[in-house]
Amino acid sequence: MKKYLIVLLAFFALSACNKQQEMAMKSADKDYILKVANENFEKKKWTDALALYERLSNLVAGTDDAPNVVYNSAYANYYDKNYKLAGHQFKNFSVTFPQDPRAEDAAYMSALCYYEGSMDYNLDQTSTELAINELQNFLNNYPNSEKSKNINELIDELSYKLEFKAYENARQYYKMADYKAANVAFENVLNDFPSTKLAPKIYEYILKSKYELAVNSVYDLKKDRIENALAFTKQVERDMPNTENAKTAVDLRDKLQKEKESFLELEKKVELRKKELQDKQKEEEARLNLEKDQREAEKKARQIKRDSAALSNPAPAATFNIQK
Repeated sequence: MKKYLIVLLAFFALSACNKQQEMAMKSADKDYILKVANENFEKKKWTDALALYERLSNLVAGTDDAPNVVYNSAYANYYDKNYKLAGHQFKNFSVTFPQDPRAEDAAYMSALCYYEGSMDYNLDQTSTELAINELQNFLNNYPNSEKSKNINELIDELSYKLEFKAYENARQYYKMADYKAANVAFENVLNDFPSTKLAPKIYEYILKSKYELAVNSVYDLKKDRIENALAFTKQVERDMPNTENAKTAVDLRDKLQKEKESFLELEKKVELRKKELQDKQKEEEARLNLEKDQREAEKKARQIKRDSAALSNPAPAATFNIQK
């Protein structure tokens, strides 16, 4: 019986709340709507509170109630995980009411909303870049704020997401055996994020990419690519002594040196064959030129003979028939 009464009371309370919400939605009384909206906010009924705050936006414009409506709407959206809208509202509050004691909190919450709205690394990172900018803006505007203490940590977290996305994109090129593109992509990660924690793995992939690109290269590019890869192994060994990357560099350099020696042997054979072909071509050209000269000489001799014969046997004089 007691449980039945509790359920019944809850039902009536819910019905009363629903009726109150319905009345507020239909009412034109600003104060009544604001009262119900604030009660919903206190009860964490974010959807109901937002519906009423939206009705109030025009009714309270220019009044003392306007800041509270904007501020509470922003927090209701934040708690309801509408981070993009909440971020816009918090930012609007801090810009519109800069003298309000809550302006700093609103600016911080705006940056936090952009942080919360950052997408996973494998998705579009426009929101992440925007979040970093907003967090940095808060640091610039409130450098001595207590809320600034964790901002750098949030920025580092977001920056790492961008680094990891760029790293994964480069790794995809490597997996597809597009070593030239992988090499460029990994070097871009280092250029864009010089302090990245992924540097050891990136250097390992660059070493392997340069090696694979060199040993699998076409003949005309192979020598330069081997030299480039060898130079990089020396750079890694010099800049990263006593590391796994240094060991990898030494191992690959030995293989590259053997590849270079094999290529130099091949190059000698190719150059020798090329010279043989050039010599053969020159001989063939000389033979053809000789034959041509002989034909020209024979032609000239025949012409002289014909000319001599013509001089020795002149053509008979022309005769004319005279008609009678």
